[in-house]
Amino acid sequence: MAAISGFFRDVTYRGREGQIAWMLHRVTGAGVFLFLALHIINIFLMVFPAETFNSVLVFYHAFLFKLLIIFGLYLGLLYHALNGIRVLIVDFVPGAARYQAPMWRVQVVIFLALYAPSAAILLSRML
Repeated sequence: MAAISGFFRDVTYRGREGQIAWMLHRVTGAGVFLFLALHIINIFLMVFPAETFNSVLVFYHAFLFKLLIIFGLYLGLLYHALNGIRVLIVDFVPGAARYQAPMWRVQVVIFLALYAPSAAILLSRML
């Protein structure tokens, strides 16, 4: 029983803003990378017959894929970029590490202020 409780204590999340920012940065970076890899594979299909390339393009114009781009790729790119700027400030401005948590909260507010209206515009143009 002690081993099980020790395991849960070791794997339980105990971080704060820095840990959340780090996890979201990794997840959004991986998502952007996967989309880029998919895009490169799609471009590579141009060496095959036109039917192959065009059949994949149909996938890109599907409603579900467009939603994925608006609510996945755009969200990931915007968060990853804003968090990258925050990380640069923390790394290169002396003393900025003390203000990491408040800077992350400001970053989230900026993210929401930019993402919500622009995602609504993108969604309205898609419909």
